[in-house]
Amino acid sequence: MTSMNMTYAALIPEVVLFAAAVITLLAGSYLPRNRQIFTRWFALGALLVSAATALVAAFEPATVIFTGTYAIDSATAVIRIAAPLATGVVILIGQDEFIGSARESETYALLVLATLGTVVVAGASDLLVVMGGYLLASIPLYALIGLSRTKRAAEATLKTYLLGAIFGVLLLAGITLLTSLGASSSYASLTRGLEHAPPAAVAAGFVAVIIGLLFKAGGVPGHFWIPDAAQSSGTAVAAFLTTVPKLGAVVALSRLVMVAPDTVHLPLLIGVLAALSMTVGNLAALAQTNVLRLLGWSTVSQVGYLLMPVAVITLATRASAALLTYLVLYAVTNLAVFAVVACLPRRPSLADWAGVAKTHPWLTGALIVGCLSLLGTPPTAVFAGKLAVFTATWDGGMAWLVVIAAANTVLSLVYYLRLFISPFNAPVAATDGSRTSSFPRRAYVITVVLGIATLAAGPLALGLGLL
Repeated sequence: MTSMNMTYAALIPEVVLFAAAVITLLAGSYLPRNRQIFTRWFALGALLVSAATALVAAFEPATVIFTGTYAIDSATAVIRIAAPLATGVVILIGQDEFIGSARESETYALLVLATLGTVVVAGASDLLVVMGGYLLASIPLYALIGLSRTKRAAEATLKTYLLGAIFGVLLLAGITLLTSLGASSSYASLTRGLEHAPPAAVAAGFVAVIIGLLFKAGGVPGHFWIPDAAQSSGTAVAAFLTTVPKLGAVVALSRLVMVAPDTVHLPLLIGVLAALSMTVGNLAALAQTNVLRLLGWSTVSQVGYLLMPVAVITLATRASAALLTYLVLYAVTNLAVFAVVACLPRRPSLADWAGVAKTHPWLTGALIVGCLSLLGTPPTAVFAGKLAVFTATWDGGMAWLVVIAAANTVLSLVYYLRLFISPFNAPVAATDGSRTSSFPRRAYVITVVLGIATLAAGPLALGLGLL
């Protein structure tokens, strides 16, 4: 794409998201409270249009636009499609949580803006654009976490904000250092500019940027906010913040590793962070009794598996495909599990899930499939993703990381078993019925569909040769 018109046309999916967020916010300001639902359907339609235009653009040749600051390639295409669709699912499963709330239209606008930030972070091929996308993806999360207006939510919002500020400053410091050393912020010229820079300074810059992005991904050491935010925010918001931001952050990390000069060996650092993320997440999840908090720690561990192909992105030919495949399959699975929780909002702890298997067998089935998929059990979705990731990591010469990942997979079996066995426990008759008085039927259908998709996605990915 050489002309300015063609350059702008390449950004139609992002423009649709931006326009949708602004229109949703303005429309909500003028619509009466009992008609805010119109903004819901408008936001859903805009997300679908953005994903559809991205799908059409995916068949165009890969290119870099705006003087090398934004990449339009397969990675961007996948996130452009997956992020809006995942946000649409979040809005659908958040029926009871969003409809009729005091900030309904604002919620949809914030979700769309955070989605736009995720897409920008994924497509950025310039450090300054990465920072802009980071802020756009982060700031709406602070408001989304605090929308439930409880003391716990206020604490989680403050914690997330403070950590976001700290890691954001660290990210900005790393960007400043790399830009000054490389005399450019564009990836195309950054590698050449850093070849003759002091290796220690270059390494410090890359470490700072990587750790800053790990806040957005929810991996160690930027993971502290995830469990609190998941437990304190609404279930649909928890589904969003544990799924969508990861998509862009992990792709951004993979782009960063690919432009690092030979004087800095980033694969080992990413491998160590991957091992720490999966280990810390799994060990912490073992002690949890709150369902949302357990799932929050589970998503921290999943970041470790997502970082495995990032560590070997320059060493294994299939690493990029494995990463993108795992991202999509993980998103489907994680949303399926959170959708089950959204259908039973009055059961916050594992003990409260007793008897669900008898009263809601389809939901229990979706929960079992989702947990088995997160574990990596064949033939579910994440099994296919883990197979691809483990193979690419092994081919990249990091057999030690594969061994650690396999051990962590066995460790995670303990708490996933606790999660999907709880519905089969004998219920307390006096309280079981009181928790089923309000049941979001539309979310129920979405949950069952996601469960079926989780079960079918693995064989489909294997059959299409995506691995």
